[in-house]
Amino acid sequence: MRHWFGKLYVQVLIGVFAGVALGFLKPDLGSEFKPLGDVFIKLIKMVFAPVIFATVVLGIARMENMKELGRVGARALIYFEVLSTFALAIGLVVVNLVGPGEGMNVDATQLDTRAIASYTATAAKPATFVDFALNLVPSSVVDALAKNDILQILVFATLFGVALARIGPRAKPVVEFLESFTDGIFAVVGMIMRLAPLAAFGAMSFTIGKYGLGSLLSLGKLMGTMYITCFLFVTIVLGGIARLCGFSLWKFLKYIRDELFTVLGTSSSESVVPQLMRKLEHAGVSRPVVGLVVPSGLTFNPDGQCIYYTMAAIFIAQATNTPLTLTDQLVVLGVLALTSKGSAGVTGSGFITLAATLASMGKIPVAGMVLLLGVDRFMSEARAITNTIGNAVATVAIARWVGSVDRERLARVLDGQVEPPVAPPSPSLASEAGVAAGAAPSLRSVQTA
Repeated sequence: MRHWFGKLYVQVLIGVFAGVALGFLKPDLGSEFKPLGDVFIKLIKMVFAPVIFATVVLGIARMENMKELGRVGARALIYFEVLSTFALAIGLVVVNLVGPGEGMNVDATQLDTRAIASYTATAAKPATFVDFALNLVPSSVVDALAKNDILQILVFATLFGVALARIGPRAKPVVEFLESFTDGIFAVVGMIMRLAPLAAFGAMSFTIGKYGLGSLLSLGKLMGTMYITCFLFVTIVLGGIARLCGFSLWKFLKYIRDELFTVLGTSSSESVVPQLMRKLEHAGVSRPVVGLVVPSGLTFNPDGQCIYYTMAAIFIAQATNTPLTLTDQLVVLGVLALTSKGSAGVTGSGFITLAATLASMGKIPVAGMVLLLGVDRFMSEARAITNTIGNAVATVAIARWVGSVDRERLARVLDGQVEPPVAPPSPSLASEAGVAAGAAPSLRSVQTA
């Protein structure tokens, strides 16, 4: 029994249920525990930038040549774009079939927009492609790291990694330093993760205490549709991809269950990035692929977020009796295909992005977003978990595509024959995984037949 309760995912589940109970029985007291979840997210964000920077730089610096970088990067972007667009389309189809907003007959002109004023004030000006391109380049490296700007960190880390790869042996001291630095950061992450049950307790007690169980019922049809759609996307679409790549989705989800329950409690896919990367490496995926795909997947592969965007936008139109033609809905899908990039990871970012999208289109009333305030927090769990699963499956799938996964080790890890990592990988563990500390292999070196 003690061994069972010692598992992190069990502790997180206990925290979630305890938070729900406290929020329901003592709403005022439950609302006071919000800082527990906020502190946990801040702690993760504290190490997020250095983890992404170091892993991307190391992944590129160890590649045999720049063709490998282009090969992995190009295929990753193709995969991300296809899957995220497919997720948008699925959400669009399902919300039209179910019609969760039909019959609400809400007058958008009578809605209290003060609750979303802070969002729409910054979202009123539509972001153009030029703005997006300019934002890729940080004003300074320190600024990008301080703001945890994923895209800007990726740009600089890619450039720095390419530079280290080009100068060859002279880069060895820097690479060795980054390896030691990464091990130290992962040790910090391990300490932070012990606080995940408390974070889950605080987040859930606040949510139930503030909005109440009644808020779950008021828009239950939309929530149910969202959860079912995410479930079908994971089981059918991602399950099919996993099968094509030669591994069981169920066994894979069991392997990353600690991370999934942490996401469930914190509603943030960003909260598990460091330990997810370590587990994927441990399972036989080459470090260069993990270092490139997982961070970029947060930005370019937000599957759960995409499902939410189209469903929420069309729901508001249905609820406010806003007529939309097929062309209008395709425009919504096209705009969201661009604005959805870079929005996943942090709780509440989806709400801001949706506000920006609706404001830029001028067709669906932004004021209708007030209808989502009570349940957006509850749907964020489905978004974050789907994003996390999608990103993890994408990493294995892309590694399989480029021949950079040890398939035999992956099978043994998923079958439970190899214990999951509980600490930063030691040299011996890295060697067993085919990713030796201080001399990780190139993409070619782990190709299997």
